[in-house]
Amino acid sequence: MSARDEPNKTAIYATALTAFFAIAGIGVVDPILPVIGQEIGASTWQIELLFTAYIAVMAIFMIPVTISTGRFGYKKVLAAGVSLVAVAAILASLAGSIGSLALLRGLWGLGNSMFFVTAMVLLISLARDREWVVELYETCLGLGFALGPLIGGLLGQISWRVPFFACGVFMIGALVISLTKLSDPAERPAPLTVRRAFAAFKRPAFVIVSIVVATYNFVFFTVLGFGPVALGLGIVPLGLVFTGWGVGLAFGILVIGHRLAVRIGAVRTVGAAFVVLLLTLVGLALSPATWFSVVMLVVAGLCMGVTNANVTDLALATGDPDRRITTGAFNLVRWGFAAPAPVVSGLLGEHVGLSSPFWVAAVVLGLGIAVLAVFGRRITQAASGDELMAPHADRELVPAT
Repeated sequence: MSARDEPNKTAIYATALTAFFAIAGIGVVDPILPVIGQEIGASTWQIELLFTAYIAVMAIFMIPVTISTGRFGYKKVLAAGVSLVAVAAILASLAGSIGSLALLRGLWGLGNSMFFVTAMVLLISLARDREWVVELYETCLGLGFALGPLIGGLLGQISWRVPFFACGVFMIGALVISLTKLSDPAERPAPLTVRRAFAAFKRPAFVIVSIVVATYNFVFFTVLGFGPVALGLGIVPLGLVFTGWGVGLAFGILVIGHRLAVRIGAVRTVGAAFVVLLLTLVGLALSPATWFSVVMLVVAGLCMGVTNANVTDLALATGDPDRRITTGAFNLVRWGFAAPAPVVSGLLGEHVGLSSPFWVAAVVLGLGIAVLAVFGRRITQAASGDELMAPHADRELVPAT
């Protein structure tokens, strides 16, 4: 079905645009991390708190926010989240200490948890053509990761405060769009109890996928959070490097990930991406020169994009039939295990050496590869009956987000 046949097309585009702004807000911080440390007088692990506080709060509130959708509906929860992000970003541009900045990043994370829990479920509920709307969402995520660091690098030349303020302004625009263009689906989400919200973890295949995703996201935010520190470049060069990383991520999501999954299956695709990603981590740890590190980062971004194109759908296919429950549980794992990575990397880099975070990340990813090797077939079998797979019975999984 063509996207032109979608009756809720305006609401779908509004949600997707908000997704772009939300993801760009993550990447915008990357190029300005070293400068924030220099101007505020923060150590390496302290500036990594800007990632950890953000991710940890997002993880903690995933399940409560999921439950709240049954009471307030998707639109109100999403709009409240966008509002919090706008306020937190603008106040962050005025912060005078690393402590206050970390607290505001935590508030930012709370706002984004409201968005991430609702956005995909809302898009799927509004759309007739799920495949099209998932591709649209993926495109916005890829563009957000690609352009966020570039925005941070260019605006950071003026001051590290300007990218934060710009994010706040963007989110105010997203709020206006959400309030005027977005609408809840006709069928209101059913109320959820705390016990029901954790139901996905009763499914063994989902637990296995969660373990794999936990190792991957620790690695993802080791690279994203510590990479700028390890490279030691200026604001604009860092922005360009991580834009290259984001372009690799977007290309992996939109081009390679789907096509490869059609040929060899999603589980094998993720396994192959993990192996190459492991090699890039070793390359970053042993890097002989900056240009080599940059190449490794871009290749790592490509592998991460291929992974992202498949792991969310693996979770959806093995989790609870209620997409809210699976999305909330999956995001709890995804962000919960990502949260320690930046601070752990900062402490290791500060007290052990700049290569040590990448060695630790390689060991963690090795565990994920081992779990995939042992339980990959079980994941595929559990996922094979999911309704998302019906249009593509010839492949293991339909890649989603």
